[in-house]
Amino acid sequence: MSTPTAVETTARLPWARPRARSMRTRLLVFVTATLILVCAAMALTTAFVQRAYLMSDLDGRVANAAARSLGGAALHPENQDDLGFLNENGHPAGLLAARLDADGTVAAAEVVTQDAAPRRLTAPQITALTGIAPDGSQHTRTVPGLGTYRVTAVESGGIRVLTGLPMDDVQRMIGGLVVAEAAVAVAGLLVAGCVCTVVIRRQLRPLGRVAATAAEVSRAPLDRGEVAALTRVPARDTDPASEAGQVGAALNRMIDHFESSLTARQRTEERMRRFLADASHELRTPLASISGYAELMNRGTDRIEPVLAWRRVLAESARMTGLVEDLLLLARLDEGRPLHSTEVDLAALVAQAVWDARAAGDGHDWQLELRLDAVPLVLGDEARLHQVVANLLGNARTHTPPGTTVVASVEAGPEQCVIRVRDDGPGIPSGLLPKVFDRFTRADTSRARSGPRDGGSGLGLAIAAAIVSAHGGRVDVESEPGRTEFVIGLPLVADTRAGTPNRRAQASLL
Repeated sequence: MSTPTAVETTARLPWARPRARSMRTRLLVFVTATLILVCAAMALTTAFVQRAYLMSDLDGRVANAAARSLGGAALHPENQDDLGFLNENGHPAGLLAARLDADGTVAAAEVVTQDAAPRRLTAPQITALTGIAPDGSQHTRTVPGLGTYRVTAVESGGIRVLTGLPMDDVQRMIGGLVVAEAAVAVAGLLVAGCVCTVVIRRQLRPLGRVAATAAEVSRAPLDRGEVAALTRVPARDTDPASEAGQVGAALNRMIDHFESSLTARQRTEERMRRFLADASHELRTPLASISGYAELMNRGTDRIEPVLAWRRVLAESARMTGLVEDLLLLARLDEGRPLHSTEVDLAALVAQAVWDARAAGDGHDWQLELRLDAVPLVLGDEARLHQVVANLLGNARTHTPPGTTVVASVEAGPEQCVIRVRDDGPGIPSGLLPKVFDRFTRADTSRARSGPRDGGSGLGLAIAAAIVSAHGGRVDVESEPGRTEFVIGLPLVADTRAGTPNRRAQASLL
């Protein structure tokens, strides 16, 4: 079955598409509103500037016409009803002229017509022209039957003349300009809307794929089973140069962290399950022996002597007690409980551990080496550190044949003290080496052991590693056929790092 792509997943999500569509809608509304405001502002500004220019030009023509009318009226100053100057050639059609008396009342008024003599104004038309002072200022008046005029009145030598020109051309030009700008704005908005729709869709498409990835991860069965490879945001959607890419990259980092955390949790759970299984088996074995011998003693059978039965019960009880104590120690070390701390001379400690190992297994060749450039003093729990060295020596005694040479050395450098335990035995199997410090790790992976040389519970090296780690040190191992070496590094006490006269010695404990 093919895995659906991120885009196909997005199409099926009931929440991803409406949310993306809502974002696109908001962006389109915002962009459209911005474009409308910009277009409206540009149209109004253009219309205002154009109208101001046309009105300025019209006012200039009105002023020139008034000056010309004043010159014509000056030929007959005594006759206030004389408008004969309108019969001259060159006057534009629609020109309006009037003579005013001393009170500012219109004495006579005519309008120039196309291809005809000037026509007298009616009373309502004359009324619309009253109240204009002869100071040369420009006025806008609506004359019934003629339209809107731009008029001015001037005076010179007692002669008063009112002149006006129609504003129809200006109004038509402004109206045409507004219509043209509106048409251009609408066309521009349509084009811009289409372009913005395409651009916004393309820009939001990565967010849709990111949302689809997040939704697919949220549906993964993370509460059970093995951790499968979780879906990642495609590389093309993780470009840090874009906001969507930054979101995609951040989501990938979160998924990586989430996946690693789940993997670590499952490993921990697996180790815990294996630990519980091994611990249960190790405890069950001595309990079964104790129960069996107790049952034989209870029956009073002659197949086994009571003293031997009691000895086996005591031995198995001691074995189970040791195992429980080891488990308790590991639990306390895991909790980080502080250990007893005092100055410990590792040279004396290792020497004592080697003597103890010789007493327990005299079939091996035990050797002690000291390479000291400083006093090998460390801060720690002497009993636990002795347990570490004893576990390593016991491990060498158990898993190597008689006659194997085991060398324990102590080296004190400027910063740390190093304890090495090496042997020339068969070595640790390569498959076992990476997990040699894990709990319940044994060379015989089958849990059935019948002899004393079959090894312990598999906790010795785990306890050694935990104790060394609690002291701020580290333990490592290298092994190959014919050579196995455990190396422990512990920090020296601060006042011993200055160095002391060298002490080098080697002893063979036969």
